[in-house]
Amino acid sequence: MVKVIGVKFKTSGRVYYFDPLDLPVKAGDGVIVETARGMEYGDVPNDPKEVEESEIVAPLKPVVRIATEEDKRLRALYASKEAEAYAICQEKIAAHGLDMSLVDAEYTFNGSKVVFYFTADERVDFRELVKDLAYALKTRIELRQIGVRDEAKMLGGLGPCGRLVCCKSFLDDFRPVSIKMAKEQNLSLSPTKISGLCGRLMCCLQYEQSAYEEIRSKMPKPGREVNTVDGVGTVVENNAITERTKVRLTMEDGSIDVREYPYTHLSAPGEPLPEEALAAKKDTAAKEKDADVQFRREAANNTRRGSRSNPRRPEQKGESGKTDPKAADKGEQKPAQKQDKPAPQKQNAQKQNPQPQQKQNAQQKQNPQKQGTQQQKQPKQPQQRPQQPNAQKAEDNADGQKNNQPRRRSKPRRRPNNAPKAPDAPKADS
Repeated sequence: MVKVIGVKFKTSGRVYYFDPLDLPVKAGDGVIVETARGMEYGDVPNDPKEVEESEIVAPLKPVVRIATEEDKRLRALYASKEAEAYAICQEKIAAHGLDMSLVDAEYTFNGSKVVFYFTADERVDFRELVKDLAYALKTRIELRQIGVRDEAKMLGGLGPCGRLVCCKSFLDDFRPVSIKMAKEQNLSLSPTKISGLCGRLMCCLQYEQSAYEEIRSKMPKPGREVNTVDGVGTVVENNAITERTKVRLTMEDGSIDVREYPYTHLSAPGEPLPEEALAAKKDTAAKEKDADVQFRREAANNTRRGSRSNPRRPEQKGESGKTDPKAADKGEQKPAQKQDKPAPQKQNAQKQNPQPQQKQNAQQKQNPQKQGTQQQKQPKQPQQRPQQPNAQKAEDNADGQKNNQPRRRSKPRRRPNNAPKAPDAPKADS
């Protein structure tokens, strides 16, 4: 075991181990250490601890000293000049016409050097740019080309999830991400869906990869036979997200059905099913039975209510073949009264067969004398109006009440103008 102290040079940077020696370093202090870029100021996130020798890269560099107030003041002073140095470098790049994109400018804690970070698609010759920057800033200049992932880590931004990108907030180092991870997680393979701000695959794809691999190792592989509560079937597909397996079964009637089961409810052919599967089957059967009983009760209640007060049930008709409208409104049915039909039948017969009457009128024109003698024998009788059936009267009254209109009285039939007048009766001899 080796005693080490962790040091971070940036908020989202990785932690580097150094030898604290006998210095009383604690979490939250600043230290001055020697790195490959020279003397730098770093922050201590945690207290000193002991780690295995396999976790460190020997030899460990020691901590020079604990940062003083003067070191902190110089660090803040030169940090405020980074924006000015960035603007000057942008002007020089435009003046030289270089195909490069400046990302950030960073001073060392004591101002001994300025480091400029940039991205470029090809190799850039920036020797003249370095000379101009050294003359303008009066210090050592270092230009460092970085990748698109490092650019996103420095600049930051919001990811597709709506939060700050992981590399800026907490990731200390980049881990490899492959398209295989997206396939195993059933994600869309569209580049716009699985790419981050940097244009590369999102780092979060590897967060759950270990869990997916563990679940898939426990689930049966497609094509194998498994035992289920419904019989023996063949595995079709596995879903690691829902932890369920699709199984193709051959039913008793010969039909083929595909059903889903939790992978923990399956077993190899010939082995007993897990107790969880049997308990789940009993619960499902009990729920189906309760649902069936409830459905039958509701159907019976609906049938009883409909037989008592169903306004749309069929109505019974009386002897006349018509329904009493008042009885239909009240939900009661009354037998229709007996009616006499001879008068309306004669009237209807006269309307339907007007030919005999026309023949009779023609005979009267040809033989007026015979008609006169017949009229003498048969005295004229007053014309009687046919009686209207009671059911028809009730229907007319109901229609009149509904339409709020008075019932019209039928006019008596007039005698035709061309009909001969009956001769006067003979006077008695005095």
